[in-house]
Amino acid sequence: MSVALAPASAGPRRWQRFPLWKRLARLAFTLCAVAAFVASLRTIEVIPEFLYDAPDQLADLFGRMWPMDAGYVGPTLRALVETLHIATLGTLIAIAIAVPIGLMAARNVTPNRALNLFAKFVFVTSRSVNSLVWALLFVAVFGPGPLAGTLAIALRSVGFTGKLFAEALEEANRGSIEALQAAGAGRMSTLLLGYWPQVKPAFWSIALFRWDINIRESAVLGLVGAGGIGVALDTALNLLYWDQVAVVLAAIFGVVILAEIVVTALRARTL
Repeated sequence: MSVALAPASAGPRRWQRFPLWKRLARLAFTLCAVAAFVASLRTIEVIPEFLYDAPDQLADLFGRMWPMDAGYVGPTLRALVETLHIATLGTLIAIAIAVPIGLMAARNVTPNRALNLFAKFVFVTSRSVNSLVWALLFVAVFGPGPLAGTLAIALRSVGFTGKLFAEALEEANRGSIEALQAAGAGRMSTLLLGYWPQVKPAFWSIALFRWDINIRESAVLGLVGAGGIGVALDTALNLLYWDQVAVVLAAIFGVVILAEIVVTALRARTL
């Protein structure tokens, strides 16, 4: 039996982590990132004098916030309840719209390219417009108030909820679905008995997570007249009542922490 030997002229192999073209690409990316950072600094026109004075201004602002105005707690809590209503109703409307559109977006559920593209277009449109912009549009149509905020939250949430729901449908196991179809189950039976048991944990997780996000977003919609606790915050800011601003900020912080605890507990039960 003969053994092939390496040529004697072959030198030691040189180990190299990245080839030359990858190193050049990484260097070019680094240079572009540094150039973009420098250009951004020049665009925003940072004034060093304001940065030096910022700690003193911040300390003075917190000094004006304390002690908080206890008389403003009642209006703040009423506005906070309205914010929770806006977030909850907006989330429910978004789910009602997102579920059928999510079914159209899932290619394994709706094997129609035109419907798939239409559903994805709806998702992109919803997610590309910020909730404050939606609120400004609905305030112009319906006037200021919680209705504009609710619709803004709903339209903003459709893209997020529907896209994740469609992805959960596309990741469903085909085994049980094909068994139902082979047994002669109709489309609705296939959806309820084949897809729904598999996507139910993901669906409730998406809905709770979006509700948590909507509480945060609805807290600032009042700054553009769309109702909620943002109205109380905007009023206090315009009047320079910093002790009332502190009450509103503390209420927002408290409800966000509470919502996080509730969502975490509910997700632990559903997963």
